[in-house]
Amino acid sequence: MNIRLLVFFFLMLNHFAYAQEKKTDTIPKRTDSTWKVLPDVYLHDSTLRIINLNPYFTIHVDSVLQYDLKINRSPEQYYWYIKNGPVGIQIDRNTGILYFKADKSFFKSGKLKYDIPYRVDFGVQNLYIPSEHADTSFTIMFYNTEIISSKVKPTISPVQYLEEGDSIRFRVQCETGTFPIEQITLNANLPLTTYRTVGKCNDEFSWMVPFDFIRDNDTTKQKTLILQMIGADKFMNKDTATITFYIRPGINYPQKNEEFKKVNDEMSRYIQELKLTFYAVSQSIKSNKKTRTAFDITASTTALAGTVLVTASENPNTQDIGKILPAVGLTLVPVKEAVAPSKIQEQNTASQIRAAIKRLEYMQSENSIVGDRDPELLAKTKKLREELKQTRLQLIDLPMVELDQQLSPEEADKYFNDPKVNKKYKLKVN
Repeated sequence: MNIRLLVFFFLMLNHFAYAQEKKTDTIPKRTDSTWKVLPDVYLHDSTLRIINLNPYFTIHVDSVLQYDLKINRSPEQYYWYIKNGPVGIQIDRNTGILYFKADKSFFKSGKLKYDIPYRVDFGVQNLYIPSEHADTSFTIMFYNTEIISSKVKPTISPVQYLEEGDSIRFRVQCETGTFPIEQITLNANLPLTTYRTVGKCNDEFSWMVPFDFIRDNDTTKQKTLILQMIGADKFMNKDTATITFYIRPGINYPQKNEEFKKVNDEMSRYIQELKLTFYAVSQSIKSNKKTRTAFDITASTTALAGTVLVTASENPNTQDIGKILPAVGLTLVPVKEAVAPSKIQEQNTASQIRAAIKRLEYMQSENSIVGDRDPELLAKTKKLREELKQTRLQLIDLPMVELDQQLSPEEADKYFNDPKVNKKYKLKVN
């Protein structure tokens, strides 16, 4: 029994020693020649990669970027390309050398800007295997140690002349330097209402000058408004643009048109009243004239009859009656003056009324307004008001005939323009 155990133990020991010797023979020894071969055999990379890619470049203006890109393949069978990037960047399609010169002209022309990251998408492609390619990107940013200040540039001249009621509108543009303007603050030396302010570049300022901007109790008839637009970048570097407005009193056309209409209507109503008064005075003169004419005809007929009887009759009694009749005709003269006295004053009054009507109608026609924004609106309104006042003062003692149902304004106007009436009051020159 013990012999059998010893034999079994001896066989197991030999088998274990043989296995250890075989395993040791399969592992190569780390000699220098063996270590150099290991990457090609065991460490071979099956994926196309760019092995020296820098994801971020920072370049000073007027400097040159030259960077040699490498891949984990032999470069003879591959070509390089750029999908998009800033203007001027280049890559050698065969060698993968990246080249860029940050010329200052790119920044002055606005094609490139400072402190703004630009993404460049590029890749490498196998010439014979279309599916084998690598697309990636990196970021490039440009900086400059020279500080170029940004400017605020309004789109109007720095001096403006306005009147009340005018509207002003302009855009506030910016001339971008090293750091762009991020905010704009508006300051004014006078309080403003109902205006559109500006807060950033390309905003539009608009404002209408109110009609009460210059008040009646102000000692000056012109105000000066100064607007300051202060632009600041992220480092609080500031630039100020100043615009000066010289504002003068203007015409409030809606209100002044109403005033003109009121004065014009009042003058038209007064002219109509004068025409009715002229009609009444003229008719009174006409009636009186008929009565006097009747007395004159009667007196003349009586005197003529007496003359005929005296000269033609042979009867003494008839001749005596003919001598009395002329005396009777003469007695009709004081009766005529008593019944129908001569209305010289009324005649002069009618002529004065007619002249006033003609003058007012001429002034009303001469000072009519043109459109809703007549530049001489104030002067015309003043002229009509003064003329109406002067005419009323001249005819202050004249009893006016108001409008009634007996005579319409159209009939009074027709009578005033009647050629017979015009002939009656027409000035006669010998």
